[in-house]
Amino acid sequence: MRTHKTHAIRLFALLAALALLPLAARAQDDSGVTLIKNATVITITHGVIEHGSVLIRDGKIADVGANVQAPAGAKVIDASGMYLMPGIVDCHTHIAVDGDVNEGSISVSSMVNIKDVLNPYDINMYHELAGGVVIGNVLHGSANPIGGQTIVIKFKYGSTPAELPFPDAIPGIKFALGENVKHSNFGGPVPRYPETRMGVEETIRNAFTRAKQYQKDWADYNQRKAAGEQNLIPPRRDLQLEPLVEVLEGKRYIHCHSYVSDEILMLIRLAKEEGFTVRTFQHVLEGYKVADEMVAAGSSGSTFSDWWAYKMEAYEAIPYNAAAMTRRGVIVSVNSDDPEEARHLNQEAAKSMRYGDLNENEALRLVTLNPAIQLGIDNHVGSIEVGKDADLIIYNHDPLSVYAVVQKTIIDGKVYFDRNEDIANRAALAKEKQDLLAKEKNAGKPAPKAEENQNNGAKPGKKPKKGKTAPSDTPQLTSAEIGGAR
Repeated sequence: MRTHKTHAIRLFALLAALALLPLAARAQDDSGVTLIKNATVITITHGVIEHGSVLIRDGKIADVGANVQAPAGAKVIDASGMYLMPGIVDCHTHIAVDGDVNEGSISVSSMVNIKDVLNPYDINMYHELAGGVVIGNVLHGSANPIGGQTIVIKFKYGSTPAELPFPDAIPGIKFALGENVKHSNFGGPVPRYPETRMGVEETIRNAFTRAKQYQKDWADYNQRKAAGEQNLIPPRRDLQLEPLVEVLEGKRYIHCHSYVSDEILMLIRLAKEEGFTVRTFQHVLEGYKVADEMVAAGSSGSTFSDWWAYKMEAYEAIPYNAAAMTRRGVIVSVNSDDPEEARHLNQEAAKSMRYGDLNENEALRLVTLNPAIQLGIDNHVGSIEVGKDADLIIYNHDPLSVYAVVQKTIIDGKVYFDRNEDIANRAALAKEKQDLLAKEKNAGKPAPKAEENQNNGAKPGKKPKKGKTAPSDTPQLTSAEIGGAR
């Protein structure tokens, strides 16, 4: 049974964890009106405005242009010599998840949901804010042909789990093909069906066959109930099939982990047969081979810039993939799938100018408007336009330059990362860290006996030793306690 001291320790650990949040990440709640002026404004959809300004009101973009004036009482950010662009959108990430991302025990795990394990204190979110990333499509892992439900979030680091999800984003579900699904890379016996690419196809087909029957059962029940029939027994609710019915009805997007062209074609054919659409093929390293078929199927591609040969099915990847698919009409984004990679997605997008000759605006679309389109949120974010969310980045150099460093990252009009404040607060945070480490070290020492406490650490009848004091009543932390609070 937990004691009062245990509860006090956990409370102290939680407060310590909150104290460690970088101060710049605690969103600055301004008056509601902010003007960013004198910047090179890269709108993505309406060209570049030299010495332009963007007015933000109540978290939305209220005005854009070269002659926008600040209303009385507005906060003004002078971005002279800097570049202002839409916040980066990452269409494939696994950060902000409390624990593992794979429920790989069964072939179809569509009943589990990433939104139930969101962690707003994941330090990777702050790191990505420092790289200009404001939105992420948080995916289940790739251990199953049909994995768990996915969620689009805004990187409001240090907020609450309820504040992270993007309110208007269509929910998704993770599918996967290839080596990860059949556990080719795991070694030892395959723990469950399927263990071949043929088995992966059959698993997906069987799941949708059951989902369509489930959909029909409920439609029949609702029709009979509406007709006035009495004493009807509703179909048994199936949480595994309900997300797949949502896919069939266009209420949930499929994001499918994929690599080789034959598997991509297989799922396109299967989707047509079963009556659903694959919203994005993720990774899609051989997308350049089947770009025309992807366009015809209404599927987009979210790929890496130049990763290749890290496993067998990645051997025919080429760095021209993003540009080649773009030229064939595929809506393409460049994603990270990795917290470190996400910190420089602007540079990952720039590689498509070297490999495929995309122009500057086409390259920036790969990490702004295109992933927003793929996630169904392009009417809210992805470009600088009046009425859209004020999710913005200020760079000190051209965003496609290796010298570009984010100065501010803004979400819904609030600053979640400020480089100057981050630098100014580093000394205080370092001291706070050392203080916590000292407390943790002291927590491992055995407490003095009760009779010693009564005489300031001295044995009965003897004077206290010089410099020795009674132990503090403040609860001491162990590493386990600190970790458990986060």
